[in-house]
Amino acid sequence: MHSSFRLLTVHAHPDDEASKGPATIAKYRSMGVHTVLVCCTGGEEGEILNPAMDRPEVRENLAAVRFEELQKAAKIIGYETVHMLGYRDSGMADSEANSHPDCFAAAPFAEVVDALVELLRAEQPHVVITYPDEQGLYQHPDHLRVHDITQPAVELAADSTHRQDLGAPWSVAKVYYSTWSHARISARHQAFLDLGLESPFDERWFEQPNTDHKITTKIAVDDFSEVRRAGLLAHASQIDPASPFWFGLPAEVESALHPLDDYRLAHPKWNGVQPSETDLFEGLKPEDPAA
Repeated sequence: MHSSFRLLTVHAHPDDEASKGPATIAKYRSMGVHTVLVCCTGGEEGEILNPAMDRPEVRENLAAVRFEELQKAAKIIGYETVHMLGYRDSGMADSEANSHPDCFAAAPFAEVVDALVELLRAEQPHVVITYPDEQGLYQHPDHLRVHDITQPAVELAADSTHRQDLGAPWSVAKVYYSTWSHARISARHQAFLDLGLESPFDERWFEQPNTDHKITTKIAVDDFSEVRRAGLLAHASQIDPASPFWFGLPAEVESALHPLDDYRLAHPKWNGVQPSETDLFEGLKPEDPAA
């Protein structure tokens, strides 16, 4: 049944697709779901965190390097199609990059929304995954904008009176917010301590509000736990293979800690009772192939 479904994710930069729900994509692709990635920026402002990649030819061509890395990671994860929305990385808040005329955060809101509307109508996803309104410690302007544009784009994509030049209307059935749950962070933190290792999770992580009670959907991904590691390592300029945050735990420990990807159903709105799902496509019926 899943082979009749389509899934689209919206991410801010190359490498975000490897840190947020890659095992979910791998799982659904293995079930025949058509998988689409929308990457909103080229990641031109990313720091080169891998010392082995901190070379002049990489620094001078970072957008091209990151695009190539994205293609590799997408193939590993299981994305069939990758769309670049075409905007420049906005950099961190109040940086010089924020004022660049081509940056994502400064682009006219309606223009950006319509760019996503066109892709939604073309790809016709049943499910869209995007970023939540609560983004904790990492308040990157591009991540905030990904959240801001997705629901308006979903609504306008279904509106037959809106921009008919952007394609035939399409109604997305469900929108989810991806999340790193408090349970996952706590489990990883404790695992570091249990192994006598310094945890990369300091007190700031635990000062953030615990929003686990808002999680509606838990996807079992234990059979795809290695996808995150391989996808991250494909982003050689951005991910240090010696990073304790990403790779500080033995792989077998990491995979057993929290073998779930957690999501929050954002659309349609809950009608009284909070869902408790184990499938992003729960409640949906495959479309009639003859329709």
